[in-house]
Amino acid sequence: MSAPAPRSFLRDNSLSLVIGALLLLVLAGQAWWGVAHYNEEARTAGLQEIDLWRYVTSSGFAVDVAENWQSEFLQFTLYIALTVWLVQRGSSESKAPGDEGRESDEQQLVGEHAQPDSPAWARAGGWRTSLYSHSLVTVMAVVFVASWVAQAVAGRVADNEERMRDQLDPLGLGAYLVSPDFWGRTLQNWQSELLAIGTMAVFAIYLRERGSPESKEVGAPHDVTSSSD
Repeated sequence: MSAPAPRSFLRDNSLSLVIGALLLLVLAGQAWWGVAHYNEEARTAGLQEIDLWRYVTSSGFAVDVAENWQSEFLQFTLYIALTVWLVQRGSSESKAPGDEGRESDEQQLVGEHAQPDSPAWARAGGWRTSLYSHSLVTVMAVVFVASWVAQAVAGRVADNEERMRDQLDPLGLGAYLVSPDFWGRTLQNWQSELLAIGTMAVFAIYLRERGSPESKEVGAPHDVTSSSD
């Protein structure tokens, strides 16, 4: 039997590193094309053009980024929470029917059932284990709320800049939170995220991607939900 390959930081973290690099690349592209679009509209309206740095520190760029981030973290928050209790038979994105719920301490390897290398708070018991047991959805929800607040604040500034150019009175934060601009930005992103997670759950019943942990085995029957089904 051949010896296991030596551990490598780049190999062991290749997924997060590549996704992080792609994120930075896409953000740079968004900024580049965003300032080009802004300056094109500025020239048409006879307004002053701006440079890239001023654009990426503007409320317009901030609200565009924040509205995308909040919808993405809403997607993860909902999916993590809903898949505790709801199932989709045949989907690799779901637990098997009958496995709904939080599961036992033994199944979750917490408290007296924890392993020697389990996280410290999984072994601690009490409030620490309880808090750690919900840490993933909690952090996702906090980031969602924080980015939604950032969207509201930056969106109000950006919207008021347009209103001032149109010689309209600026809106306070409360008025902006019930404005068409705020809810138009919010709901168009929410519907796309709900569509994405819904179709992923259903597509994973019938479609495969060989070698991906997000897919069942290529030869697995359509009605098999998980290895425990």
